[in-house]
Amino acid sequence: MNMLTPFERRNYDLWGTFRDIEDSFFGGRASSFKTDIRDEGDKYVLESELPGFEKEDIGVELCGDYLTVTAQKSGSKEEKDSGNYLRRERSSCSYQRSFNISSCNGDGIEAEYKNGILTVVLPKQEEKQPQTKRLEIK
Repeated sequence: MNMLTPFERRNYDLWGTFRDIEDSFFGGRASSFKTDIRDEGDKYVLESELPGFEKEDIGVELCGDYLTVTAQKSGSKEEKDSGNYLRRERSSCSYQRSFNISSCNGDGIEAEYKNGILTVVLPKQEEKQPQTKRLEIK
């Protein structure tokens, strides 16, 4: 609709135009989810919104310096009363997002899913202090 607004100045970016078409057709980006990241001094806390998912539908993987969160809900579950749908939009969806965690200690990562929020606690790596060494002069 806003493309028909007169005197609107638009930056015609080809990829942006394709994203706009995809968003209008599919109803927004389907491959991402909202995430907040807090710095709590000795750790980072990552909170992701994943409402409507069961804990078994969510995966958290650590590969190198990247933490990847995936969530997938399949619409292939059988329903006893399938009904006469005029339109069915809630069949299946999947999300995936990766985060660079190179400044975190990968061994102490903890994850919890409660009330549609995935909380991942990422402890920071201890900063190594440069060692001071006195050299003998010969």
